[in-house]
Amino acid sequence: MTRKTIVITGGTGLIGAALVQRLATEHEVHCVSRRPPPARAAIWHALDLAHACGFERLPQRADAVIYLAQSEYFRDFPAHSLNIYEVNTANVLRMLEYARQAGVKNFVYGSSGGINAVDKTKANENVEIPAVGDIGFYLSTKLCSEILAQNYAAFFKVAILRYFFVYGRGQRHGMLIPRLVQRVRAGEPIVLHGRDGIRINPVHVADAAEATRCALSLDVSMAINIAGPQVLSLRQIGEIIGAAVGRAPVFTVEDDKEPQDLIGDTTGMREHLTAPQIHFADGIKSLL
Repeated sequence: MTRKTIVITGGTGLIGAALVQRLATEHEVHCVSRRPPPARAAIWHALDLAHACGFERLPQRADAVIYLAQSEYFRDFPAHSLNIYEVNTANVLRMLEYARQAGVKNFVYGSSGGINAVDKTKANENVEIPAVGDIGFYLSTKLCSEILAQNYAAFFKVAILRYFFVYGRGQRHGMLIPRLVQRVRAGEPIVLHGRDGIRINPVHVADAAEATRCALSLDVSMAINIAGPQVLSLRQIGEIIGAAVGRAPVFTVEDDKEPQDLIGDTTGMREHLTAPQIHFADGIKSLL
C-alpha cells in the first residue's frame, strides 16, 4: 500500500478518532483539532476551528483531506450561530482552498443525513434538496458546505458523506442513542409518535469509519449516505437496549403525532464504499 499524507479535522470526535486509529498505522496523518488525537502516530496541529484559521503549518503537499469537524453547539441557534458557521462552513472553504493548493486527489466532507429530510420514506442522495432556511441553521451550514465542496470537483474528487445517526463508544451523552440508553436505564419513558415511533437505520462508528476510509479511493465525485444495515423503529431500538441492559423500556405513545422517518438509502454506500456490517443488537454493547 502506498503511504499517503492525509489531513483530518475532527480527529478527536466519534468517527474521527476511530478513523485516525485506522489510518495512522499506514499513512502520515495530520490531525487538526483542539485536543491531541487518540493515535500517538498522528501529527497534531492544535487549532480551534471555531475561529478563522490559517493552515500554513500543514504539509505543503498532501494526498487527501477529510473534514469531519462540526460545532459542538449545533443545537444552539442563534446563541452560537457564529461558532456553528465557522466550524461547519467558513473553515470548510478555507480547507478546500488549502486542499487545492496542496494538490490533494481526494476531499471527503462529513455532512449529515438530516440534509435528506425532505424525503420522509427513504433518503436517497439524488433527492432534490430545497435551499431554504426552514431546514434549520445547522443543516443549512452543512448544505452550504456541500455546495461549496462541489464547486471544487474540478480540482480533486469530492466525496460528501451524509451520516445517519452514528453511535458508538465515547459518544457524547446528548446524542440520540446514548440518550435512549440513559432513559431505559433510569426507567424514564421514551416518547413515541404513533405506536412505534420514528424509523431510522443507525450506523455503528466502526462501519462509519470504514466507509470514510474507503471514500479516500473514490475516482469520481459524489454524495453517499452512510447508514446502518437495519431499519428499526424507536420502539424496537428501545426494546433492544432494554434487553442489553436488563431492564424493560417504558414508552409513552402520542397517537396524534406522525413519526418523521429518516432512513438512509445505503445502495450507494454498498456499491461504492463498503456494506454496513454491525447490527444494532451487537453495536449497542459498545455503549454499555
